[in-house]
Amino acid sequence: MMTHRIHAIAGVLAMTLISLFMAATLYSEMFADHESIATVKSLIVAPGLFILIPCLMAVGGSGFRLARERGGRWVAVKKKRMPFIAMNGLLVLIPCAIVLNTWAGQGRFDGAFYALQSVELLAGAVNLGLMSLNLRDGLKLAGRLRTPVAAPSR
Repeated sequence: MMTHRIHAIAGVLAMTLISLFMAATLYSEMFADHESIATVKSLIVAPGLFILIPCLMAVGGSGFRLARERGGRWVAVKKKRMPFIAMNGLLVLIPCAIVLNTWAGQGRFDGAFYALQSVELLAGAVNLGLMSLNLRDGLKLAGRLRTPVAAPSR
């Protein structure tokens, strides 16, 4: 029972943090000066990543533990998404956050900065989408969300 709660809380917190990072990035890029953008980038790296990474580890660990207790289609689908979410985070999002923080701290707001910023936002949106699908399927597994019944054919 406790594993379910850890999984749910860590998953929602991780999704909330990623959403917050993206919203703060977009807001600062559209409405703030370079100093504010640099502050946002710095806060995303520390303390942001130091909160997000343990949340993601808790979600992954508890998810694998819960998957051992259950099987079925929803578990299999969630397991297929997880490597993409993890690799996107480890190989794209974390390095982008660190490089963008470094460049913003140096005042380097050039074409490369904004190109990398675009990659980070796209990768973040992909991860949020995949995590949202996992949340939906988790709610189905828990019986908190019903699967729509197909309309009878005529």
